[in-house]
Amino acid sequence: MSHVLLNMSDLEDIGRHMNDRISSLWRTLDLSVVVPQLPQSNIKKLIQEVLTIEGLYHEFEKSVDRQNEQLKCLQEFVGSFQHDCESLQHLKDNVPMHMPNRENEPSPNQNIPAETQPSQQGNPCKKIQVKQMEFVTMLEFENIPQYMKGRLTYEQLNTAVRKVNEAVSGKYKITRQSTKSLNNNTRKLYQRFKDEETKDTKGRFFVVQEDLLEFSQIKMDKRFQGILSMLRHCRRLRDMRGGSITRYFIL
Repeated sequence: MSHVLLNMSDLEDIGRHMNDRISSLWRTLDLSVVVPQLPQSNIKKLIQEVLTIEGLYHEFEKSVDRQNEQLKCLQEFVGSFQHDCESLQHLKDNVPMHMPNRENEPSPNQNIPAETQPSQQGNPCKKIQVKQMEFVTMLEFENIPQYMKGRLTYEQLNTAVRKVNEAVSGKYKITRQSTKSLNNNTRKLYQRFKDEETKDTKGRFFVVQEDLLEFSQIKMDKRFQGILSMLRHCRRLRDMRGGSITRYFIL
């Protein structure tokens, strides 16, 4: 008998075949009681039949063992497959906020289109693209020196990126508006934004410490200073000091 794995129908057929041969063997033994002196040829056939049935039994036993081993492997595969499905569902349900192409959300690495802003010279309205800081990739994070990272995680670093982007969006949303539409508080912010601009900031997007506090409630502590160092290392921003303030330019 070959070592090919048998299905249940094959095993049932072999079982019936063995039962038939064993029944035939018992009938022959019953006849030996009636006929005390069986011919020598019949005895040899009887012995041969016993040996044949014994061989079939061993092959049957091996086939069952192989089937059990296959069943064990399939059960392990099913368990592994279920674990992979659960892990995949967990990943689907916990996609980080900074990952691009989240369903029903714009890609965070895309620039945010500004609202239409009327020109002071009366020219037709135009749109300005507000630059957003791109999130740090895992490869970039792994290449940051350990003394910079400390215990900071990849997720925490990109959470800081998101908060900086919130400050950038909040600031330039106000600068895009007509001063006539601003209330007293936003008009003061608007004026501060204009006062902080210089010839070096023209055409560039930046925030200062007050913007980060105003729009994203970032704590300007030692930990955040370390985050700024990492973002500089990853070429996400560059700071420039002048006029008693530090401007953080988005690269």
